[in-house]
Amino acid sequence: MESRFFTFASLISHDHDFIIGFYTVLCAIITVFVSKLATRKMQMTPNGLQNIYETIIESILNVAKDVIGEENAKKYFPLAGSLAIFIFFCNMIGIIPGFEAPTASWNFTLVLALIVFFYYHFEGIRAQGFVKYFSHFSGPMLILAPLMFPIEIISHLSRIISLTFRLFGNIKGDDMFLLVMLMLVPWLVPIAPFFILVFMGILQAFVFMILTYVYLAGAILIQEEDQH
Repeated sequence: MESRFFTFASLISHDHDFIIGFYTVLCAIITVFVSKLATRKMQMTPNGLQNIYETIIESILNVAKDVIGEENAKKYFPLAGSLAIFIFFCNMIGIIPGFEAPTASWNFTLVLALIVFFYYHFEGIRAQGFVKYFSHFSGPMLILAPLMFPIEIISHLSRIISLTFRLFGNIKGDDMFLLVMLMLVPWLVPIAPFFILVFMGILQAFVFMILTYVYLAGAILIQEEDQH
């Protein structure tokens, strides 16, 4: 199906992995450039791009603090917030004719999922200690360990699949939807579908971000739950 799309990157190479890599790098550059632009001249009374970014950051932190607490929301914002903004730009670029969303490739979304997977385990081990962290995989009773441990391992591995294919499936579906609309009415820019795609792109970036916080909370707040 990728052959039905024209992309500017395909003028350089028709290899789909190259195209995804090209737009991944482009989105990374856009993310850094826009973020730097928003923070270039910080003002006490924000306006323009700074105001937009501050609103986004404040909204993310307000949602995250209900999941993981205010202190941890700020602590892990560099990862979760950066992923949200980066994924947003990756989603949005696919709406523009001649470009392709990197998030429409499961290879790309798998890499993002693996980053979250390994990071929240790393933070869990760092917060709880290796033995105590993995002891929670054995369940509340030692006798249940042979049953619970494999279930927990499978549950955590399934998060990789969930993160990967939730983002990939939704954005790939959006691309197919846009392709069909452009084939049906190529002489008319389908304004309504574009608004839907923008909304879905924002939603999927938000979902990935909030799940990152949820998994981090599950990894580092075990000790606090035990104390209560």
